[in-house]
Amino acid sequence: MLEFDNNRKPSVPRDAATVVVVRDGECGLEVFCVRRHARSGFLGGALVFPGGKVDPLDLDPRWSERATEPHRRTREMAEGATSALGLCVAACREMLEEGHILPVNPGLSAAELDLLGSRLGSASLLDLLSAEGRMLLAGDLLPFSRWVTPEAESRRFDARFFLLALPPGQIGRHDDRETTMSLWARPREVLEGGAEGRFFLAPPTSRTLELLSDVGSVDEALLLASRQSLLPICPRFVAGENALGEPVGPPFLALPGDPRHDVRERRIDGPTRYVLRGERFVSEDAPLDEPREGLETSLPRSVEEPLGHG
Repeated sequence: MLEFDNNRKPSVPRDAATVVVVRDGECGLEVFCVRRHARSGFLGGALVFPGGKVDPLDLDPRWSERATEPHRRTREMAEGATSALGLCVAACREMLEEGHILPVNPGLSAAELDLLGSRLGSASLLDLLSAEGRMLLAGDLLPFSRWVTPEAESRRFDARFFLLALPPGQIGRHDDRETTMSLWARPREVLEGGAEGRFFLAPPTSRTLELLSDVGSVDEALLLASRQSLLPICPRFVAGENALGEPVGPPFLALPGDPRHDVRERRIDGPTRYVLRGERFVSEDAPLDEPREGLETSLPRSVEEPLGHG
């Protein structure tokens, strides 16, 4: 359930990290996606890239001796107590937990990753890698974008998106706990699945797939990542009714650069809003004649997410 309410006091977003894992397939670039468990507290049932919130153990100072230096642009996304390395560690830990993928040296096979993942919980990732003499390849994560949950949502995250080429010998698979299905597919195929109702895609996932749809290879995807703005994208929820509760159109999420967003400059390529049409968000541009003035004060509105798709 996504519960948008423009009248609630905004909560402070929690630091999070997400990884878009890519590989060269027979027909072009492919991305790795997992479906979150339907009972997950946030985006339950949605098809997503592996990721989650930063854990205090991800910020252990000992990681500086067990990980390579993060990509220089990662520092642009780090704030407060959460360091660039901490973001990379969180991204890799979540990727191991949800997708059984991990960039390390010496490398790990799919079977070794299964064993490593099964030992998480009884020991920290830092201790497990230290015991095996492996280095986390934090520098292999390329910063891609930064999405902040709308202020109108109760659970909020400041999610940094990274791009990663699939490490050699690894295949990726869901964990059957937090994630219940996984797939490799071309970005356009995943978007088509969303349009057909087979998947629910949140706007950050959709926009990432849209950007990658015209990319033909991993090398091109890495180049695309290097050109992306890392300024935070915090969509603004605009209700489909006025202050009197009268319907004026479907609700939508306005991105920076949209006439209904207070940030005037675009921070990511593509249409400037996601309109809720039926049970899915559709990427659309604002009407050409829509004014910037007159942002209404909206009544509370809840939007139910289709948890059973996939």
